[in-house]
Amino acid sequence: MDSISTMISITAGIMLLAVGFGFHFLGQAISLWNWPLAERIGFQEKGASPAQKDYEIGIATADVLIGWCYCPIGLGLVLGWRWAYMAAILPGAILVYHALGFWFWTAAQNRDGRRIMAEPLRRIWIAVNLVTGILALASAWIDRA
Repeated sequence: MDSISTMISITAGIMLLAVGFGFHFLGQAISLWNWPLAERIGFQEKGASPAQKDYEIGIATADVLIGWCYCPIGLGLVLGWRWAYMAAILPGAILVYHALGFWFWTAAQNRDGRRIMAEPLRRIWIAVNLVTGILALASAWIDRA
């Protein structure tokens, strides 16, 4: 594998560990374990409507159920384990989907007057998820011969 491919995979692995495992898995696990703490540290919005809270609990549950896989796949990409390259398709697709879904969902919330996240932070969070997903998908297609 050439140096650019290696750097893409290592970067994707580090980002999967930080964004995928750190924020999505651990952050959402905190939300499920202790919702008031998650609100206090900013993982969840304070004063959410009951419908929004139900939605957020569903998203947190999904992130916890799938998010554990980001750790071994991220480590695998950093360490160059062959199986991790194709496995990176899963978190790559999920994070691209998450970025696009969050973009449209928060835009709709903003139009309805319910600002979920401050605008610069919203765009950064979307971009970080999208870049992580794209790098993970790129790692899955890198020549591993």
